[in-house]
Amino acid sequence: MVSSRILAGAAALLLLPLAACSTGPSEEDVAASFVNAVAAGDAAGAANQTDAPDQARQALEATRRNLAPTAAHATVREVTEDAQGTPTARFDMSWDFGAGKVWNYSNELKLVEQEQGWKVRWAPTVLHPQLAPGQTLAYREQRPDPAPVLDRDGKQLMGPEQLVTVSLSAQEAGDVPGVAASLANALKTIEPEITQQSILDGVAKTPQGQPYAVVTLRQADYEQVKSRIYDLPGVRFPAQTRLVTTERGYGTQVLAGVARVVDQQVQANAGWRVVTLDAAGQEAAELHGVAERPVAPTNVTLGDRAQRAAEQAVDPIPQAAMLVAMQPSTGEVLAVAQNAPADAQGPVALSGQYPPGSTFKTVTATAALGSGKVGIDTPVECPGEKVFDGRPLPNDKKFDLGVVPLRTAFARSCNTSFAQLAVDMPGEALTDAAHQLGLGVDFDMAGATTITGKVPPAGSTVQRAENGIGQGTVLASPFGMALVTSSIAEGRMPVPTLVRGAQTKADATPQPPAPQSLDQLREMMREVVTGGTATALNGSGDVRGKTGTAQFGDGTHSHGWFVGYRGDLAFAVLVTDAGSSGPAVEAAKRFLSGV
Repeated sequence: MVSSRILAGAAALLLLPLAACSTGPSEEDVAASFVNAVAAGDAAGAANQTDAPDQARQALEATRRNLAPTAAHATVREVTEDAQGTPTARFDMSWDFGAGKVWNYSNELKLVEQEQGWKVRWAPTVLHPQLAPGQTLAYREQRPDPAPVLDRDGKQLMGPEQLVTVSLSAQEAGDVPGVAASLANALKTIEPEITQQSILDGVAKTPQGQPYAVVTLRQADYEQVKSRIYDLPGVRFPAQTRLVTTERGYGTQVLAGVARVVDQQVQANAGWRVVTLDAAGQEAAELHGVAERPVAPTNVTLGDRAQRAAEQAVDPIPQAAMLVAMQPSTGEVLAVAQNAPADAQGPVALSGQYPPGSTFKTVTATAALGSGKVGIDTPVECPGEKVFDGRPLPNDKKFDLGVVPLRTAFARSCNTSFAQLAVDMPGEALTDAAHQLGLGVDFDMAGATTITGKVPPAGSTVQRAENGIGQGTVLASPFGMALVTSSIAEGRMPVPTLVRGAQTKADATPQPPAPQSLDQLREMMREVVTGGTATALNGSGDVRGKTGTAQFGDGTHSHGWFVGYRGDLAFAVLVTDAGSSGPAVEAAKRFLSGV
């Protein structure tokens, strides 16, 4: 008759002579210690519980490496003796690969008594009942192909394409400088920035034994250079299907973020398998499998026409230039464009922080009009220069308008007038008005990381004066100023979105400015175009906006801005180190004519 030992306390009632022979840990203790060490990834600890520690350790390390679980769990259910009287532990094993991918199975192991106590009898079947000698377990992911990214009208902006990574193994190459030179010479027509030295630098920074990824090419580009690089020693060409733009350089920064959203969808829909591998690393059998699920196309709020118009507006500019366009009524992002010098700095259109200069006078005007102390026709002084607590603050080239209506001071961008307005208000007035228009609000928006800007309360007269004209401690991104302009056009802050069906989270829902204040501000912004600093836009429709020139660094250089809206289209243009707002206004004109 077969007797049993159950772990849940009953084992104490079933003490057999076999167990009494050992003074060390019981069979139950050894079995539990072994499976828990396996689950914890302690190959050495688990192997030491077996009768073949060296062999067991190699197998356990290979299994852990090839499965690479995020977690594992094991539970011994019972220990019984088989017909031959050999203690046999039955246990449940669970491998967790993350994202809900869990592999569960039941197994058993046998124990043998040696001089030093009970040991697990090592065999590959201890890891899985179907594992044969010389085999190991491995995890395989089955990723579905990414689906296309479509614009607001259903036009494809990105699609799946096979990409080839050109990688170089220094250990296999032999003459690394020679191979690097050949690679650079072949690739320079496609990627001019790749040089022999850049490849050697990359190899030097790559951990020993790992290949250095020189470049990832589209299939068509790879075919152009394949004959020149395919037989180079140490060069390999792993391929994978990834999402790429329909044209090189199109929507580079904004679509990179959208691609990451699609990657998350691909990951969430990935299938997976657990297989056995033979000694040569080839699959021998499948132990568990879950099929991948197809990924639906991703629709974004971008419009191909608007995106192309935005890119054509900034591409000719030699300095870093960027443009963000938004639909005020919905908050949908319509275009995010950067030229090559801006791309070299990253996604600065969405998160770069720059002094907004006189475009910030939209915020100062909102605060002043909202205070009730001034109106659109209130006379204000506009001297060529004014001193605030010892800090001289001039107009551009010190132009002097004398006393003029507020609307004229705004249209002509009078620094002295708006600095005085800011000084006459509390230190937090500009902070509050900026927040009403979205500047300083943080968003968690699918597809893009954004920073609108910051407007800290002013603690001194000089700081209030400088902040009032968008200098001092005020910073904003083109995205932030496009949101400000959208808020003015819509009458409230819209919540921006980029990926259709994804909800954007905002850290605040600010109260909108008084409607009568915005009505006056919109009229003032129209006069900027009809008779102020942006008359170059006369003839581009009912455009309302504000120019801006913002000093930076030592004060001898300045960025150029234009922010505005026409109908249900709001936008912000920034040309860095432009010296004036002229290039930004011209870019805005090109954009409006193209869109």
